[in-house]
Amino acid sequence: MTVRFFGSAASALFRPNSTTMSPTKVTIVGSGNWGSAIARIVGQTTKAYSNEFDPTVRMWVFEEMVNGEKLSEIINTRHENVKYLPGKILPENIVAVPDLVQSCDGSEILIFVVPHQFVKGICKQLEGKISPNAHVVSLIKGVSVQENGTGLKLISDEIREYLKCPVDVLMGANLAPEVANDMFCEATIGCQTRSVHGPMLKRLFHTDNFRISVVEDAHTVELCGALKNVVACAAGFTDGLGYGDNTKAAVIRLGLMEITKFVEHYYPGSNLSTFFESCGIADLITTCYGGRNRKVCEAFVKAGKPMAEVEKELLNGQSAQGPPTAAEVFHMLEATNLISSFPLFVAVHRICQGEMPPSGMIDCLRDHPEHQA
Repeated sequence: MTVRFFGSAASALFRPNSTTMSPTKVTIVGSGNWGSAIARIVGQTTKAYSNEFDPTVRMWVFEEMVNGEKLSEIINTRHENVKYLPGKILPENIVAVPDLVQSCDGSEILIFVVPHQFVKGICKQLEGKISPNAHVVSLIKGVSVQENGTGLKLISDEIREYLKCPVDVLMGANLAPEVANDMFCEATIGCQTRSVHGPMLKRLFHTDNFRISVVEDAHTVELCGALKNVVACAAGFTDGLGYGDNTKAAVIRLGLMEITKFVEHYYPGSNLSTFFESCGIADLITTCYGGRNRKVCEAFVKAGKPMAEVEKELLNGQSAQGPPTAAEVFHMLEATNLISSFPLFVAVHRICQGEMPPSGMIDCLRDHPEHQA
């Protein structure tokens, strides 16, 4: 395979291998459903570009016992994550490591793919212990709250603050089971230094069935990935109430309006074209029809049980990111007196908290400001 390299201004990490430089080591931080699916891709590309990447890819595994066996040992001997991605073989160059710091030791690319509420704890463990040339690619769809409680913080900013390294993001219409089944899909990398780092990151993730586009509008890419989960909750509520595709189309349209308004208000300077990338409208559509947030919220309506209980029953240890993201968005809207401008986001939060019946979702759609002009 012929490999081309771009950008004379690239740092040593992003220059081709030479007699004085070793291939770039890659670690995947996380081994859930999505982490295991992306491991199948990265396992392929690192072998294909073995003069650029070290083909041995370490994957940090939160150690669990599965039928009396350690999950890490199952992955390393049978090459299958039997708990989170059963039935799909991982490439043999994916090596499970249960020690977080050890898994990242010497790696120059760290692919973060964990629930967003665990990022701070992971970063604190890694602080000061990673390669000085480390570069993070975040696949995490969520946001965090600033310590003073008055606003949101992008996950990429939180990682950057702790680890003092560049952070780019990968988002898109990427339901993990379909990616694991090698079904064709697209994804978007938001890279602030596209001309320098973009080509190399594209090689790391781009395959025949996982097609990558790279844009510099990284904050928009990341926010689309987080906020679409809130809209997917709204879609799940309407599904649970028995409404059809016309109603879901309204949820998607009004949700997209709130996403674009939110991004432009709090993070001005976004490019309209980014919302039409895979990270934008495509991810919104697929999540509102097939994602875990939609599934959990539909079941929440039908079962009448607390959200946490439904999540535990349906997701096999995984978590839905929509409800906590909705809570974090709500607190920011409340702190900035903009609750009335984002009724769909607010309704999702209140329904998840039990402060509003699910039927209130329809009232929210019916009375949405977009219909008042």
